[in-house]
Amino acid sequence: NILVVTFTKAAAMEMQERFRTKMQGANVPCTFGTFHSIFFWILRRAYGYTGNQIVSEEEKRKILTELVQKMELEYEDEEEFIQNLIGEITLVKSEYMPIEHYYSTTCGEAEFRQLYQSYQERIQSEGKLDFDDMLVYCYELLEQRPDIRALWQQKYPYILIDEFQDINRVQYETVKLLAQPKNHLFVVGDDDQSIYGFRGARPDIMKQFLADYKNAQICKLGVN
Repeated sequence: NILVVTFTKAAAMEMQERFRTKMQGANVPCTFGTFHSIFFWILRRAYGYTGNQIVSEEEKRKILTELVQKMELEYEDEEEFIQNLIGEITLVKSEYMPIEHYYSTTCGEAEFRQLYQSYQERIQSEGKLDFDDMLVYCYELLEQRPDIRALWQQKYPYILIDEFQDINRVQYETVKLLAQPKNHLFVVGDDDQSIYGFRGARPDIMKQFLADYKNAQICKLGVN
């Protein structure tokens, strides 16, 4: 009944191994995974997605390059331009932001919105989703389907999140849905160590957490 979530596969595996060592071989069911692996698992159970439907970073780069060339946009360095677009698309999705409210720093507003919409239409027409979509689709599924949400809430009434300072908006909103109604959440983080700002990490969500969960207890770890 315990779900442990972190940001990298290596960290999840290390935590799992530490847990098994402490349990001294006892079979204690506890699920460890990354946000993407857990959310994709939920989507697979609901929609039947397979790994073949995930857009790789190479595919994403190729699709955006084709769209940029088709629109005949001007830029100095194509690789840097595409990388900036990828970062902005991730930011829009991680903030769960309406595209009309986002103002691009990579290209004109109209051009970015056209690129974003063309990219989404392209992968959706192929029945695919990218890593950012995993987060958005999982949030929408749980938000719109109380029956499915209740199943996962019953399965995991206890949730632990590591490196909480690196969480983004859509991850946080999804976790809040999963934790209801008992709200047994245990989060560990240090807002001075946030490293994923380029993909929408919001260290200020740690402060938001205390506002959202007013009865939360704080345990400060002052010694390493």
